Amino acid sequence: MTVTFANSGGTAVRSGTVTLGTHIIDLLGIDWSTVTSTEPVPAPVAPGSRKAKTWTVCVDAWRVPLGMHVETRVATVDWS
Repeated sequence: MTVTFANSGGTAVRSGTVTLGTHIIDLLGIDWSTVTSTEPVPAPVAPGSRKAKTWTVCVDAWRVPLGMHVETRVATVDWS
């Protein structure tokens, strides 16, 4: 999962966390479960700049039965 962080403010972003919501989807498109993972924001992000970061999202095999798949659909950021 790659997320690009854009700082449109006037000061550098020095820290924060990003939470990724990975959904377990069946063949019919029904969302069975969501697994969240939290990672640090790739700080600092200077004013007016962008920074991209890629994470590998892992889900235990037993959570994804045969015929189902995973999709990371949600990324939320908490700036601190």
